[in-house]
Amino acid sequence: MDLTSWLSDLTVVWFIVSGVTFIALLYVNAPYGRHIREGWGPSIPNTVAWMVMELPMVVLFGLWFVLGTHTDTITAWVFLGLWQAHYLHRVFIYPFTLQDSSKQMPLLIASLGFVTNIVCSTCNGYYLFEASGGYSARWLADPRFVLGAALFVAGYLINRQSDHLLRNLRTPGETGYRIPHGWLFRWVSCPNYLGEIIEWAGWAVATWSLPGLAFATWTAANLVPRARAHHAWYQAQFPDYPPERKALVPGLW
Repeated sequence: MDLTSWLSDLTVVWFIVSGVTFIALLYVNAPYGRHIREGWGPSIPNTVAWMVMELPMVVLFGLWFVLGTHTDTITAWVFLGLWQAHYLHRVFIYPFTLQDSSKQMPLLIASLGFVTNIVCSTCNGYYLFEASGGYSARWLADPRFVLGAALFVAGYLINRQSDHLLRNLRTPGETGYRIPHGWLFRWVSCPNYLGEIIEWAGWAVATWSLPGLAFATWTAANLVPRARAHHAWYQAQFPDYPPERKALVPGLW
């Protein structure tokens, strides 16, 4: 079996994994962040965990760009730029913005994230820069790319701004939680997750690819239950939590 066929099968399997993960996370909150708890084995510092866990997304996706035979168009560079805009921030900036550097993440969770990101970066990178046969410059004017890129940028900005507001809820040295207000927090508990889901849905449309759709599905499978858990946590921790606020989708859920 050649690599293209193998990765195509892996992409299909990833849809199944996403479905199983979604169901599992409805019943078991991933034990990190505010949901950290004992019983999940040894832990490592949050900063280290995030950097190591997300590093394959930068390195492997970039490696497939270097090794690919269809990277001589501006479209390939645009895809590389969009992907790396998210993950360079996630690896080299986001971990150092975490207010409480003493928090830990179970090594098991970081390891699962590391393996997951190897799969996602490989499926997307290999497809875009090799198996797809390449995207011509004309693709940048295709309505699918225009819509997808617009969604990606909108989701990216929503995610970054929401993270910024969450980070600035605390004063230096403070480790507790507060109710976020303003921006999209007026309507939902987790606009940062909403932004990331929109971002990768946009990626799926912009690339018009099965690996892109698999990654968007995987993102939603992880973040929709996480938003549900965060929303329930806020309601349990704060009696005055805004009753009209939804978990993820304004006015709906």
